[in-house]
Amino acid sequence: MPIKKKASSRKYGKAAAKTVASAMRRRKKGTLKSGKGGKGGTVKSRKQAIAIGLSEARKKGAKVPKKKSS
Repeated sequence: MPIKKKASSRKYGKAAAKTVASAMRRRKKGTLKSGKGGKGGTVKSRKQAIAIGLSEARKKGAKVPKKKSS
């Protein structure tokens, strides 16, 4: 009897992917800022832009895995 593979579900939803793509565009444009208020500096790091995009997606309620707690 052959072993059945479990149907893989998407780890991240499409809405989350869109939010991250938006954050990446804003980073390239130079309008993506980190932190709250006007104190946040311009984001230059690709990893930081992805993290901000995922954080925004979580706030919107998109399908994003939970943060790993240390």
